Amino acid sequence: MKPAEADVSYPLSRVRERVGVRAGAKVKARGLRGQMTEDETLLWQQLRGRRFQDFKFRRQRPLGPYILDFVCLEAGLVIEVDGGQHAEQQAHDLARTALIESQGLTVIRFWNHEVMNETPAVLETIWQTLQTLTPALSRKRERE
Repeated sequence: MKPAEADVSYPLSRVRERVGVRAGAKVKARGLRGQMTEDETLLWQQLRGRRFQDFKFRRQRPLGPYILDFVCLEAGLVIEVDGGQHAEQQAHDLARTALIESQGLTVIRFWNHEVMNETPAVLETIWQTLQTLTPALSRKRERE
């Protein structure tokens, strides 16, 4: 049997989801959407429905053995919101980040208190990262 990381050839493929390749992960992600923390909900309100600079974000998306908090597929950006438990599981988070980045995605992390208390700064960091990842799209949006 292959390790879970080896099974990830194109992790976010809509076709693979439709044929039920990751049905268990989809069920788990759906459950997590209903149990979002207060800070995740606050950030989601800013990102959902192309509200943030017309970028499409998805929440609680499966990737191999992990569930990503937020992901923008067009830019290849993953946003993780970490609580206090992440201070004790740094090795786990490093392995998770390595797997995500091996799929060509960029990861940025914020602590819960940053999202709650410094929301404009968090959104500015996300915007700066999006501009770095998609310079052509950013210039097009500036002209519109």
